[in-house]
Amino acid sequence: MLQELSIKNFAIIDDLHIDFSKGLTILTGETGAGKSIIIQAVNLILGSRADSGMIRTGADTAELEAFFDIRPQSATSTVMETFGFDALEGLLIRRILSTTDRHRIYINGRISTLQILSAITDHLASISGQHAHQLLLREDRHLLFLDAFAGLTNLRNQVHEAYHQLIPILKRRNDLKRLQASQASQIDFLTHQQKEITQAGIQPEEDTLLEQERVRLKNRETIFQAIHNGIESLYNGENAVFDRLSSLEKTFDRIQALDTVFNPIHQKMSDAIFLIEDIYADLSKRLGDTPADDSRLEEVESRLDLINRLKRKYGGSISDVFQRLEAICKDLSQIENVDADIMSLQSEIESLRHHLIDLSTRLSAAREEAARVLADKIVQELSELKMNNSRFQILLKPISADGDDPELHWKDRVIRDSGWERALFMMAANTGESLKPLAAIASGGELSRVVLGLKAILAETESVETVIFDEVDAGIGGAVADVVGKKLVELSGRYQVICITHLPQIARFGQNHFSIIKQQIDGRTLTTIQPLTESGRVMEIARMLGGENLTQTTIDHAREMLQNTP
Repeated sequence: MLQELSIKNFAIIDDLHIDFSKGLTILTGETGAGKSIIIQAVNLILGSRADSGMIRTGADTAELEAFFDIRPQSATSTVMETFGFDALEGLLIRRILSTTDRHRIYINGRISTLQILSAITDHLASISGQHAHQLLLREDRHLLFLDAFAGLTNLRNQVHEAYHQLIPILKRRNDLKRLQASQASQIDFLTHQQKEITQAGIQPEEDTLLEQERVRLKNRETIFQAIHNGIESLYNGENAVFDRLSSLEKTFDRIQALDTVFNPIHQKMSDAIFLIEDIYADLSKRLGDTPADDSRLEEVESRLDLINRLKRKYGGSISDVFQRLEAICKDLSQIENVDADIMSLQSEIESLRHHLIDLSTRLSAAREEAARVLADKIVQELSELKMNNSRFQILLKPISADGDDPELHWKDRVIRDSGWERALFMMAANTGESLKPLAAIASGGELSRVVLGLKAILAETESVETVIFDEVDAGIGGAVADVVGKKLVELSGRYQVICITHLPQIARFGQNHFSIIKQQIDGRTLTTIQPLTESGRVMEIARMLGGENLTQTTIDHAREMLQNTP
């Protein structure tokens, strides 16, 4: 139950606080005073998305806060415990809207998210605003109304889950069938690519090694001359380094016998001689490895051309070529197993399809029974709301089976994730009229009573404790308004009911009554709210009856209405 609501810097509301009670609470005020803004605030408390445009002009933030008393063992209590909140403490929701769009949500003092807030408030309150008429006219919502009434949400969710288990498997099977249809040409194509890569016999990093070899081959004359000159200078030529160093080493071999200080120098000379011999051996080997003709260069360039062509065709690098080969082998393996895979998937499809048809059959049967019961209940509600001659029918029409996967067809219908039918609310408001879709009913007063009657019925299955009506009196008046007021009182015996109304015939039934007033203070528009005493209620009812220019007759009439309220 909603106990307290505080609103700061929201639209034309500066600072407003309301204490709510059980029973029927009435909110009244002149048009534009801010009644619907309060409903907007409650919608935000219940998890609607915030908009910085709602912040009062001149303020940086708007704050909305509501406290709910939570009944133990209720649906809301269970969800709160799931998220680690103690329902015995009640539920305190605080939303801060910022002009920077960095809005914040707090639940029982802890910062939270919109997803958690929506989950907790899902069964907290039900708001039937002016948009309820539009929702009722939308045929795609009728099936949801029916399922909510019949308590079929769980079964409907099972159908939804079974449907979405089947769909991806159908897609996979159909993809394999398309692959199967083009199997021969696909196998030829992949086999050609596989053969092209494997016959090339490419090795990792082969292109890099070949590029290095090509550089050597193209510059072999320069390299050969450098090697030859090195050999001549170091070993073979006249006055070679090896000969000169050998002669010098012999001289210092004698000197070290005279003075041991020259021992290290002699040793280094000996080491240098051995190093020159090693260099000579390496140069001689390289000289022998240098090709004398262009045949090897032609081989290298031909090999590089082959490798580069494969790289361009399959990805840009040898690694990419290997990855493509792996993918080709995998695809060929899958194609080879496609028949077996299709058979395996078909078996799974049959099992899932049978399960989906079974669930849809049960759901459809339950809907047929519920449609009759709900239609009868709505007729009864409309009769109590002064629409005695009304007829109401809920048609269940199969979804046509056009263009869908045959596996989703069953008899003359097609299965969707909500079952295989759609619901259509049909009504005749007066004797002699034929049943028509609700969208064809022109009277706003009739639609208002259908909304109220449906809300009264669905409230029993919505597991909520607070029901809010925003201008459910649209298009009605007189005796009908009196009946609507009595219906609201009846509902308030089971739920906390909050009703915004313009009609004194409805307002007089309020067990709690607040007046919403718009004022001009210091050049700013402010909305305030005040609880009405008995005398205050008389004056407010009189205003609703006669406007601003009150007469004693109007005041007496208002007093009489309140005194005669059952």
